Amino acid sequence: MGFGGILEDRQLPHVPGTVILDEKVAHSEGVTAGLRHGTGRNTHVVLVPQPSEDLNDPLNWSPMKKLACLVILGFGTCLNAATIGPLLNAGLFTISKDFGVPIGNITLISGYQLLVAGGSGPFVSAFSRKFGKRPCFLFSSLFGLIGSIVGSATNNYQGLLAARIIQGLAVSAYESLIISVIGDLYFVHQRGRYASAIQFLLGGVSNFSSVIAGAVTANLGWKYLFHLLIAFIGFQIILLFLFCPETSYIRDHRYEIDELAVEDLKGLSEVEHLQQRQEKNPKENTGAPLAPIETLASTVRPIPEKKTFWQESAIFTGTYSDENLLQLIAAPFAVCMNIAVLWVVVISGTITATYVAQAYVLAQIFSLPPYNLNASGIGYLSLGPFVGGILASIFLGIVFDRLIRWFCARNGGTYEPEYRLVVMCGGLLTGGGLCAWGYMIEKTVNLYACAAMHGIVLFGVICVTISSSAYALDAYRDMSNEIFIAGMVVKNFLFYGFSYFVNDWTASVGPAEVFYVFGGVAFALTLTTVPLYIFGKKYRAIWSRHNLLAKFSIRTHSDY
Repeated sequence: MGFGGILEDRQLPHVPGTVILDEKVAHSEGVTAGLRHGTGRNTHVVLVPQPSEDLNDPLNWSPMKKLACLVILGFGTCLNAATIGPLLNAGLFTISKDFGVPIGNITLISGYQLLVAGGSGPFVSAFSRKFGKRPCFLFSSLFGLIGSIVGSATNNYQGLLAARIIQGLAVSAYESLIISVIGDLYFVHQRGRYASAIQFLLGGVSNFSSVIAGAVTANLGWKYLFHLLIAFIGFQIILLFLFCPETSYIRDHRYEIDELAVEDLKGLSEVEHLQQRQEKNPKENTGAPLAPIETLASTVRPIPEKKTFWQESAIFTGTYSDENLLQLIAAPFAVCMNIAVLWVVVISGTITATYVAQAYVLAQIFSLPPYNLNASGIGYLSLGPFVGGILASIFLGIVFDRLIRWFCARNGGTYEPEYRLVVMCGGLLTGGGLCAWGYMIEKTVNLYACAAMHGIVLFGVICVTISSSAYALDAYRDMSNEIFIAGMVVKNFLFYGFSYFVNDWTASVGPAEVFYVFGGVAFALTLTTVPLYIFGKKYRAIWSRHNLLAKFSIRTHSDY
């Protein structure tokens, strides 16, 4: 048994996902000395995955280039994923009066937008796997811009519905592929802080956008929400085109030491030495070119030249998979044959959906007596979860990667992805917070206390989403595109389903009963983490030996 209670597998020489991370503690210098290591305080940390010798490899980009790319994509996430979804929440009551329709009909408009976002997911997954992530992000931002233009010009219910449907096409890539980009750009020991930041953008920023949307709706009218989006999304498209190159990269599979079932670090060290020798001295003294070296059933390949700025600015940079599109469209559903993946998809989607149910009923509850808030006041209520999201992201940004290194040091320098699941205990805060929030609303408790409890709920949600997504990224990185797309599909379909009944259910039985149910669901799902934590490594080994995707000839990773 490994440190922390994780059960070991005795049948595979090396379980995919398990890697030597701390060379000093593992005393593995004999086999890892020739591999790439971190810099500064992390010189003892083995880089996972190993970067290739190609300067075009995103793992080899400069820290500033990586950060600029992620910040611009994060800006797109704020606009197209965190803002478009809750854009109208604070003004639901106002818009329903303007159009003379029930508030449930306006809620349903947002539901259709979520349905489109979820339904487009498998196609975004297939397109990103085939042609790369860059065109997906560019076209998503373009749909966000077009939808905002339609929304700013509409004067009726049907026009608003059309605008929200078009905007729905902008959501999928920024809700799912953005997390896979972290795996494209960063090594295992660096991912926690960036995963925390992205999940904050997806969870916390949506609340701050509700604050702004409420104030804009109350003072300028709801159409100005679309006017502002046009300006910001247009600016983001320009930045995206100029400064976000393609992050998908077909790397020699030998470097993916976190995905291999047969670990040969000495052989990889030899290959890296030969690559470096070929780069520095392309010809031996005889003047003849170096012959390809057969190692690990592969060859040392010539190193491509670094791309120019304009080459990197191409919208399409080639194909990254030779699978047909139908197989790639099916892949997000197929990966759910993996029980651990199914767990990630269900728990992250469902617990997030219980939190979103609160957003659906905010206007319904707080616009009526005894609270009597206008659109601006309802928007300000979202400051509670916004602060909760900030605190969760700061907390996890500080401790998440450090916690991993602490576990790794006590496990002989070996990293297990299951260590990412420790912070899933934050999901208990979501369960307790939902129950308490429903009780407080039922008893008409002070609205500031209600907002604070709303923040506690989001604190737990962010713990769950960061923990589960980081686990998926580290344990099954070769399927990460499909996992996060599947999670996005399930989540948005749940949001859509909730839009049909949550408001009516709350009106008929009261908020206490509704959120006691949601709180119980959050508690139950969080407790399922325990068996996955204990048996997760054994299951990774079973999946490696009996990969159902391989049996159905579905590939989620490009072969070099």
